[in-house]
Amino acid sequence: FTAPEYSYVLSRKGYKLKKFFMLFIVFTMYFNGGMIPTFLLVRSLGLLNSRLAIMIVGSVGTWNMIIMRTAFQSIPRSLEESAIIDGANDFAILTKIILPTSKATLAVITLFYAVGQWNSWFNPMIYLQSRDKYPLQLLLREILIMGSKVEGGAEVQSGIGINYLGETIKYTTIIVSTLPILFVYPFAQKYFVKGIMMGSLKE
Repeated sequence: FTAPEYSYVLSRKGYKLKKFFMLFIVFTMYFNGGMIPTFLLVRSLGLLNSRLAIMIVGSVGTWNMIIMRTAFQSIPRSLEESAIIDGANDFAILTKIILPTSKATLAVITLFYAVGQWNSWFNPMIYLQSRDKYPLQLLLREILIMGSKVEGGAEVQSGIGINYLGETIKYTTIIVSTLPILFVYPFAQKYFVKGIMMGSLKE
């Protein structure tokens, strides 16, 4: 929800601080604040053991912003100029011209972000302390660890049934974590195709 707004500002030709903020954004891709300072910041804000901490920490993706900025810059300037003549402000241009024209890009970025958040378990492990707030991936990680312990015990005891149980838990966990994302891909496929067709037409 935050990347389109930032990307729109950075895609404006008349914005004087565009180069400064782009350099600042690219700098954070190579040198981030680190895990401990981020944890201390979340704790000082009173967001520890809150799902809001997970949302805020992963709310802005610099790579996604750069992709969306490039997509916004490829939109013909004449569309925006026509809207400005009709009296549209920046918010109207963003919501009525830029975003509807960039549906394919938004769908791909949303899918990438959703997959990244779905597979994320490290941040919840750091910021969440109550087990009832754990996301599915963190619970599945615990199940995998338990399955590995079962396999280790099976090697010592030479128990074929116990070893089989550990393998079953492992592969069941993989299926459970993969199926929801596989169900989402068919709905986003048309946006992938649309993006490819638009790219070929521009060429």
